[in-house]
This record gives sequence, structure tokens and C-alpha cells, in this order.
Amino acid sequence: MERAFFLLGALAISCGPAPLANDESELARARQRMVAEQIEARGVKSALVLGAMRTVPRHEFVPAAARHDAYGDHPLPIGHGQTISQPYIVGFMTDALGLTGGEKVLEVGTGSGYQSAVLAQVAKSVYSIEIVAPLAEEARERMARLGYRNVFVRAGDGYKGWPEEAPFDAIIVTAAAPKVPEPLKAQLKDGGRLVIPVGDSNQELVVLTRRGETFEERRVLPVTFVPMTGEVRK
Repeated sequence: MERAFFLLGALAISCGPAPLANDESELARARQRMVAEQIEARGVKSALVLGAMRTVPRHEFVPAAARHDAYGDHPLPIGHGQTISQPYIVGFMTDALGLTGGEKVLEVGTGSGYQSAVLAQVAKSVYSIEIVAPLAEEARERMARLGYRNVFVRAGDGYKGWPEEAPFDAIIVTAAAPKVPEPLKAQLKDGGRLVIPVGDSNQELVVLTRRGETFEERRVLPVTFVPMTGEVRK
């Protein structure tokens, strides 16, 4: 649900953003600085991902009181005990999906919809599930207002995925699970990637690539996300 906290170790560096005026030109300049200093400088090289993050107005996905801090190097609260992820994490996870354009993506954890909007700039369609019903409704309304016609949001437990729309070229999960949900693995296309934080007190970002009925696993980054809730905990 766009819920990553600070990265561990050397990546947990705050750029200490200066206060921003509430005009679009200043916010746009802050967005360009965010991409250059927080994302591209840390190794995200995909032109599609960088272009998406230069385009999506992150300040539209945070509460009005936090607009001045929307492009800071940290997560922000979005209500209902949830947060919007640190920009670098959004960029890194999107890059890890290996999207080239035209894909059908499943997102588990819509939150405010920022990750969904970034994905929408790259993929053909995004199907996003949010377990907190009020957040799902707010995100759906926000997507309509901002003109994201290729993002479909529904409230529900993302553990089971979205079987009627499967298979997916890529799947992204934005909350930490104790293990990778089997229904999500089953809904991934052959050759597709699933990116998910795994673990409880010690979490790692895992990238699974499907090869027929087997899954290649890479652990790529230590992270701290809030836990995935629902059936995954049973």
C-alpha cells in the first residue's frame, strides 16, 4: 500500500528538502531534483521508469498538509495508518519488474495510488488491490480525477490476487509478507517477474522470475515495510 519506510544502511540518506511553494512550477522543479538526486544517482537507469517519475505529480498523492514535503527522500503518512513509499523505493521496485512497455501488471497494495500511477506511465494496464477500503475508494477517485484510465482499483485482500484478470506480465507487492503468496506465483506469466518484500523483523526485497513451473529467486535489497495483512497471516 505504498508503505515502505527508510531503507537500511547507506541508502537511508535524507536530502533534507527545502520548503516548497504551493505552485506547480516549483513542485515540478522539486520533482526533477527528486529524480536526479534520489533515484538516478542511486543507480536506477531505466529511461521508462525515470521518465514516469519525472511525470507523475507525487504531490497529488499525499495529504494537502504534506504537499511541501512530497518530493523529500522519505515516506509520508497518507492516513489509515499507512504511508506512501520513499521515492527511491518506488523507482527501484518499478525498475526491478523489468518492464519494457505494453505489459499487464498486478499491484498488491494501492495505498494513495502513487506506485500505480508510475506503473501506468510504463505498462499498458495496472490492476491494483487495496485491503483498506477507504484508501481504495480514495485512490480510485484520484485516478479518475488525474486521468489515469489504464489503472483499475478494487478493495480486497491481495493475497489471492486478481484471478479473473490473470495471467500478469509482472506483479508488485508493497507490504512485507512472511513468504511469497502461492496464488500470486500462480498468476504470473512464464518469464514474468514478481517483486515483493519478504520477512518480518529482517526483510529483503525479493525478485522472482517464472521459468515454467519453477521460480528463480534473487534477494536484492534490505528494506523495512509494514506487514502485509489478511489471509497471508493465517
